[in-house]
Amino acid sequence: MNRDPGASNSSPQPRYLGRFAPSPTGPLHFGSLVTALASYLEARRHHGGWQLRIENIDPPREMPGAIDRILHALELFGFEWTGPVVYQSTRLEAYQEALMRLEQAGRAYPCACTRREVRQSAREGLDGPVYPGTCRAGLPAGREGRSIRVRTDGAEIEFADRFQGALAIDLEQDMGDFVVLRADGHVAYHLASAMDDGAQEITHVVRGVDLLYSTPRHIHLMKLLGLQVPEYAHLPVVLNRQGQKLSKQTGARELDPDRPVAQLHTALVALGQRPPAKLKRARLQELWQWAEAHWDPAILTGVRELQLPE
Repeated sequence: MNRDPGASNSSPQPRYLGRFAPSPTGPLHFGSLVTALASYLEARRHHGGWQLRIENIDPPREMPGAIDRILHALELFGFEWTGPVVYQSTRLEAYQEALMRLEQAGRAYPCACTRREVRQSAREGLDGPVYPGTCRAGLPAGREGRSIRVRTDGAEIEFADRFQGALAIDLEQDMGDFVVLRADGHVAYHLASAMDDGAQEITHVVRGVDLLYSTPRHIHLMKLLGLQVPEYAHLPVVLNRQGQKLSKQTGARELDPDRPVAQLHTALVALGQRPPAKLKRARLQELWQWAEAHWDPAILTGVRELQLPE
């Protein structure tokens, strides 16, 4: 719940500003709760702010009513965010302006390649096929642009991740030029996320390790667009009983609105914390007080996977 109605983007920003950015492709599940909880507790540990952003720029995948269910669940579970909720769907003009800037500066170009063509001609990189630069010097004869890619041009990205350690990525060799405007006309996740973290003046991003290799792309875009690069902390992902990442795609169930305390307690256990068993039956406020007083992120250092507690 937004308990700070007077906050706005023009207000002085706290020295630590985190965020939680769910996509409304479905309701929140336990994996979402773990990410939200860790990012929230990190913000509280630093006496900072925690903003909520709804990443609703993919209408074909958006579930009707999911936004309301996400907001309702966060309120029921006791999360308090700083300022108004940010909706990516209200920022389409800003994304288009950024695309224009990148193209005019010669940092982005139209691409005619289909995903299938890229898979057939590309080698495998750190995070999927490495685009071979087919359209970098211009569209092939008789082809029209389908998407827009940003040039990587030998960019070397280094950053120290709070949980996963130092990473050094040769963006061109390890990942290749990447899509910033999709073939269906929708802005790509990388551009929207990077721009919004910059526009919101986010200082610390805490999210799942499955997005670790998105970070070099985001840093590259931020540097091209003159945005401040935040610090990053990539949490281990929660695995289900079958060893799969807990997600909507693997059948993760929606959070139970009638059991917020029990589920928060289980999330703390999954994150390596040790809340007393008696807190499973405590008041919500009491559990939050314990979590904020005892949160120890050092336990997660170097960890890539978390098991779903029994």
